[in-house]
Amino acid sequence: MKQSSLLDIISPVMVGPSSSHTAGAVRLGLLARNIYNEKPSKVTFKLYNSYALTGKGHGTDKGVLAGLLGLSVDDTRIKDIFNLDISKQFEYEFEYLEDFNRHPNAVDFIIEGKHSMKISGDSIGAGEVVIRKINDFTVKCTGKYNTLLLVYKDVPNMISRVTNSIHVNIASLHCDRYAKGEDASMCVCLDGDIDKKVIDFLGLIEDVYMIRYIKKLES
Repeated sequence: MKQSSLLDIISPVMVGPSSSHTAGAVRLGLLARNIYNEKPSKVTFKLYNSYALTGKGHGTDKGVLAGLLGLSVDDTRIKDIFNLDISKQFEYEFEYLEDFNRHPNAVDFIIEGKHSMKISGDSIGAGEVVIRKINDFTVKCTGKYNTLLLVYKDVPNMISRVTNSIHVNIASLHCDRYAKGEDASMCVCLDGDIDKKVIDFLGLIEDVYMIRYIKKLES
């Protein structure tokens, strides 16, 4: 049986009122920011189910925007984020949807800019979150670990080339692909940190299209 941590019990230090709807929203925004890793020109936030129905009252809309702007869960500016100059960095809009195939607290970040990206995630309670999809690839990024994310062509030995270069214990490894020999993704959660030289080296591999190193979120 999984033992609960103190964080699971008392929830994170945050701007309220809800750990799932506010703190979770901020953390999802922070992960989306780190994954996209560029300044967007426009973002459409698609909020689903409970996020759509009660999100305004619980600050979900403010939370996802604040996180994407880089604010932490305990930043008091979140409450007034729509009126601050920081929120004018890019154009944004919100859509409120029902889809009972999705988690009750689900969000899609439709990001436009130098390149387009769709990032989908869920807030699963007590401030805990998980990114489920990036574009059409399934991933599992929780923000609990330093995470190496790659999009690449599915070729032999790619996984071993990546893992043999890391030299840090791997907590989990998740791979997905469209089809054999087509585009693929790899999500490597790490117990420690890796040097930028390693990331730069992996980025030079011919068949790697995108690489991101996503630092674990602060509790």
